Amino acid sequence: MISRRSLAFAPALILALSVLPLPAIAADSDAPKPGIVAVTGEGTARLVPDMAVMTLTVMRQEKTAREALDANNSAMAAVLAAMRADGIEERDLQTSGFSIDPQYFYPDRKNNEPAEPVITGYRVMNSLTVRIRDLDKLGAILDKSVSLGVNQGGQIMFTNDDPSAAITEAREAAMKDAVSKATTLVEAGGAALGRITQISEQQFRPQPMPVARAEMALKASADASVPVASGENAYRVSVNVSFEINQ
Repeated sequence: MISRRSLAFAPALILALSVLPLPAIAADSDAPKPGIVAVTGEGTARLVPDMAVMTLTVMRQEKTAREALDANNSAMAAVLAAMRADGIEERDLQTSGFSIDPQYFYPDRKNNEPAEPVITGYRVMNSLTVRIRDLDKLGAILDKSVSLGVNQGGQIMFTNDDPSAAITEAREAAMKDAVSKATTLVEAGGAALGRITQISEQQFRPQPMPVARAEMALKASADASVPVASGENAYRVSVNVSFEINQ
């Protein structure tokens, strides 16, 4: 129970609390914030490829779906057997596409009325993605595949089984580039570069290159492999970096 005496002192207590200083954090919020400089740095590292990834397609067209499928199966089975005989491992052979499509003939219109399309045959396509780890075999494998029935082909991508070292080199070069750009900008303005406040990164891997297609292989003689050139892969890293500016 609150006595009359304690109530008598309440106004004095409230007055004392009201004159206490505000926390220091409130004063800090009014302090000027350092300026920010944001730059983009880029770095590239090059690496000789040690693996090729290519897509080979067998396409067969016959009057019936059964005939087209049988013809396609026979050709693709021969291609797979040849791949395995050349030392391509099962992990490096993957079916990447398969389709059976009717082929239509569209008669001319009569009396401006559309005519019903007529099925004239069926087309079967079977695509195989192959990873070749011995690039010395690439040209011969392309040539043999066409001889065994491959009649369509996608692009070849020369790549690396483990590009991590090249990516690290490109990343370090990108950061050095960012620091150099930021330092130049800030010092030209009469200030000094402060601490890093934010970093973001983007990686750019090599894209497929149309250096060898099945159409090229069709022109190769029976005893000559397809000429190919692997060149170098460029691994590029871009970083967006923000720094404080020390005035």
